[in-house]
Amino acid sequence: MPVRLVLTNFGPEGRNVVMIPLTYATPGEENVIQRIGGNQDVKRHLENLGFTVGGVVTLISSLSGNVIVKVKESRIALDEAMAMKVMI
Repeated sequence: MPVRLVLTNFGPEGRNVVMIPLTYATPGEENVIQRIGGNQDVKRHLENLGFTVGGVVTLISSLSGNVIVKVKESRIALDEAMAMKVMI
């Protein structure tokens, strides 16, 4: 059984928000990006691909942690390491 990483953060109005990596999203479900991790180069690369905090991302398919997602009407493939940096 895989281990699921779950982070908590205080969202608007001081409420606790549970975040999971994009890798563990449910296919077909729209999700709001809560946080993007990694160094500045990784964050910039993901932003250039359309991944921004507050943006909507939909998981199309997942295989061994690698994902294909829909972001801003584009389909993008990410390997597991990059997908783990996008928290929803």
